Amino acid sequence: MSAEGSHIPQYPRRGAEPVTSRQMWDRPGQLGSLRLDHRLIMGSMHLNLEARDDHGAALAAFYAERARGGASLIVTGGIAVNRVGAGGRMYAIIGDPEHEQGLARAVAAAHEGGAKIAAQLFHAGRYAFESAFGLTPVAPSAVYSRFSRCMPEAMTEDQIRQTLADFARAAATVRALGFDAIEVMASEGYVVNQFLSPLTNQRDDHWGGDAVRRRNFPLELLRMIKHVSGELPVIFRISGADLVPDSSTPEEIADFAVALADEGVDAINVGVGWHEAQIPTVQTLVPQGVWVPVAESIKDALVAAGHDVPVIASNRVNHVDHAEQILAGAKIDFVSMARPFLADPAFVSKARNGRLELVNTCIACNEACIDRSIGDTPVSCLVNPRAGRELEFPQGAGATGRFAVIGGGPAGLEAARALADLGNQVTLYEAEDELGGQFRMARRVPGKRDFGETIRYFTAELARLGVDVRLGHPITDRDEAELSGCGGIVLATGVLPREVELPGADRANVISYHQALADPESIGDRVAIIGGGGIAVDLAHLLVDDGTGDLAGRQQGFLGEWGLAEPAAEHQPPKPTRTVTLMRRTGRVGSGMGLTTRWAVVGSIRHHGVRMLTDIDYQEITDDGLVITDADGERQLIAADTVIIAAGQERNDSLVAMIAGLGVPYRVVGGAESTAGLNAVRATSQGLQAAYELARSKDRVGSF
Repeated sequence: MSAEGSHIPQYPRRGAEPVTSRQMWDRPGQLGSLRLDHRLIMGSMHLNLEARDDHGAALAAFYAERARGGASLIVTGGIAVNRVGAGGRMYAIIGDPEHEQGLARAVAAAHEGGAKIAAQLFHAGRYAFESAFGLTPVAPSAVYSRFSRCMPEAMTEDQIRQTLADFARAAATVRALGFDAIEVMASEGYVVNQFLSPLTNQRDDHWGGDAVRRRNFPLELLRMIKHVSGELPVIFRISGADLVPDSSTPEEIADFAVALADEGVDAINVGVGWHEAQIPTVQTLVPQGVWVPVAESIKDALVAAGHDVPVIASNRVNHVDHAEQILAGAKIDFVSMARPFLADPAFVSKARNGRLELVNTCIACNEACIDRSIGDTPVSCLVNPRAGRELEFPQGAGATGRFAVIGGGPAGLEAARALADLGNQVTLYEAEDELGGQFRMARRVPGKRDFGETIRYFTAELARLGVDVRLGHPITDRDEAELSGCGGIVLATGVLPREVELPGADRANVISYHQALADPESIGDRVAIIGGGGIAVDLAHLLVDDGTGDLAGRQQGFLGEWGLAEPAAEHQPPKPTRTVTLMRRTGRVGSGMGLTTRWAVVGSIRHHGVRMLTDIDYQEITDDGLVITDADGERQLIAADTVIIAAGQERNDSLVAMIAGLGVPYRVVGGAESTAGLNAVRATSQGLQAAYELARSKDRVGSF
């Protein structure tokens, strides 16, 4: 896709890495009549808690913790203005008394915690799922949606008028419920965005036909909302770039922003990308801040038209110091950070107090947040599995005791943290000289450097909590005395690479994925990877793209890779020096990876020249490479200097029998418990649950 075809504004790149200063905390912000004590906004996140049958208790607890942690303004997940516009069964819907009761409770919780809260008014349009309520989605035109896999009905004039009225009614309702501001979701390909785009608005009436008439729906919507919202500020979240070919042009988007300002909008929040876009926008491989210039282009258009309307930048900003760099410029007024508030509800107060080492950084994995939000499963966070489960796992000291955690990977780290946070004495044993488990390897993969931030956070947090961390201290089945006197034990020893029974597997040119990730520089120029799961894909990515370079270079490389810009000469990525062939017997390459991540990473390694073969059989490994039988039954040699085994994992659970014999409560978590469907989300969640189970009931014995 060309830069012109994708309608991405061209802009100069920032050349510096993020820096830290305290200016952000000394610059209050103003959104219409609403004064905020700093310029970081907690962006909208649908949590699948909104329609939960608990009268809003879980939603209120979630917002309360973020408010107490320093959030200045919280924007809710999308609140549907009617049932046909809901994005799923777990969306709050205006007009449902129980949902409105839950929203009122959330407002009170945010206010009690010291934050303001804005209601995001939402209508999915053609992105609604017919399966949610048995209702056919409605949209400006009958254009099939690859996201919801349905053909919507084109709205009649009466339906358009009714939808506008529903937005106005919703605005009046949220005002009555005590909200402090309103945000209209007009981005990400939802119904307002659908009216603006020539791809999805094929009408030839008052509501479509040219760019000016396509703006009539959102502008009328703004007028009606302002009429009923009184003093509440009204924010529009618009799409700064749809990232789909032949959609709205940069000029049309800028004109729309100016038209909103003409009609009195109080702020413009700039989003990027539709769900149907074939360009990643928020995945971990997307460089931080790459979309900020899109928001800056909107600000430029507003200033040129004589408007001083605040502009909010969003998407892929997950470090406080990076947000400060953005705000230190002359253009952006606020930065919206959403998932970082999942990872650490108190990251604002920690940063404000100069304790950045204690911030639990969002790693943009999407696995427990965005992936879950598309369905009905409650949203949480890989690096903070308490997120969305604050009532299930309340903070505060419990019955104190002495506990041992064996293994310092993600599951063990979370178990040790939770046990210590509950007031217990904890000793963590780690065989290696550094904490992190497989995150130590993952941080080397392109786009995953923030996995190292997770290690940094747990190292600092466990020290703060007084955990006795013993590195380079493996536990064996002869160490009963070491564990005697424990009130409970968490076994989190993870996994071991699975060996394959294949002729030649013991040759010198064969290594495990663990060895490859630990020392990629020693791997030859021709590589054959046995296995096509997530680890194999990450390994292939590392071998063809080391992900190094400064932030500007990574941003330029990303834009060039996805056809959005031509990298400047100094940022041209080097040509891959390796040829990599990745093979899988059956199934899709990367199956088991996150829903919203797999396609992007597989697309990236394909761009870098990785050859992917499926429906094959492995025959033998020779000095010349790997011999396979292809899908047609033909025998062929995959020439390789190095053959890497990435064919799965096995439980590292050899200590279970010894621990069971001690007669104390214990839990086995993460990969040591099971490798079936294993991922880090499950591992950290099990670590958290094991800690609470052991702390609450230390007289039970048994596995997790």
